[in-house]
Amino acid sequence: MTARVERARAAIRCVVWTLLALRPGGFPWISVCGRRLTGWYVLDLDATILPCTGKKEGAAGTYKGTFGHMPLGAWVANTRECAAMLLRSGNAAPNDVADHKTVLAAALRQLPLPLWSKLLVRIDGAAFSHGLLEHLQSLTTSRRRVRWVTGWAINTADEQAIALLPESVWTPALRQDGQIHQIKGPDGEWISYQVAELTGVRDLTGWPEGMRLIVRRVKPSRRDAKKLTAFEKRTGWRYQIVATNIPAHHGLSGVPGSGQVWFVDALYRDHAEVEDRVKAAKRVGLGLLPSKSWQLNAAWLLAATLAADLDAWTRLLLLHDEPELAGAEPETIRMKLYHLPARLTAHARRRTVHLDRTWPWAAAFTTAWQRATELPALT
Repeated sequence: MTARVERARAAIRCVVWTLLALRPGGFPWISVCGRRLTGWYVLDLDATILPCTGKKEGAAGTYKGTFGHMPLGAWVANTRECAAMLLRSGNAAPNDVADHKTVLAAALRQLPLPLWSKLLVRIDGAAFSHGLLEHLQSLTTSRRRVRWVTGWAINTADEQAIALLPESVWTPALRQDGQIHQIKGPDGEWISYQVAELTGVRDLTGWPEGMRLIVRRVKPSRRDAKKLTAFEKRTGWRYQIVATNIPAHHGLSGVPGSGQVWFVDALYRDHAEVEDRVKAAKRVGLGLLPSKSWQLNAAWLLAATLAADLDAWTRLLLLHDEPELAGAEPETIRMKLYHLPARLTAHARRRTVHLDRTWPWAAAFTTAWQRATELPALT
């Protein structure tokens, strides 16, 4: 049954993406540092915790000290769709390679094959393993190109390599709008994030061929003081490393400057937007598993991902020229668009919806309704 639902989702998603390409503005390609990633479909993988108070099948203590489940999902950053989600026990390992492969395979089955040939996969530090990075590397074929950006757990060898970097190689990091990324220090001064290439200094023997390491540093805040390593305390910087297979010279094809260290760093940090997608999914049903049965909760999880897709498609196809509604939280759009004051009457075998003329979003609802009725039926 689940396989049939997934096939139906993939077929409908293909139709929706085709309609998105035909709408004004075309398909929603993401932008990083002012550069538009035209032709690149971006897939974000992330796990989330669903706490519970009762004893449900699979519920267990999580690594954050809570109790519940920890499903792993994949979101399409371009469209904010939830392409796949796997229900897992609360004590599941955050960096479980098999689980990441399962979710990634399910998400790839959801992508319309006739439409995509370039894919970018972004994962946080949970991707730090030989098995997963080698699997990501193997996804590239003669018919499709797969690039990836992941987090990296810093160890002693990394710190030794960072210590060899001269000050001249550090360059300012950029925000998503292309401006220099700065924060205000404890004394009111502005402190810039800095990035540098670590690939030629760190020994990467045994890791996927062509892999690069980008290191990022910033002056630590007072709340970070207890988390610093001995090396960070000695240097006075807090470090983070990003791994990628995006080439330094060619980068992402068709995206100027995408091979530069500042772009790769900004591209990885843009992955944090998936947290907003997770929160939105929790508000449309994902946040609470209703049953003690594992199978029923897995079915509920699938229904929640369907609801997340319907919410995303409503915004993309019906509200693309209504920025206030297209980017609204689920509670806001529910109040403004779904729960509007109206009266339904029937006369001469016709039903008519009468809207309150004073409702501020009556025009937006009418436009969305007309666009919905004009969408071609799936055959």
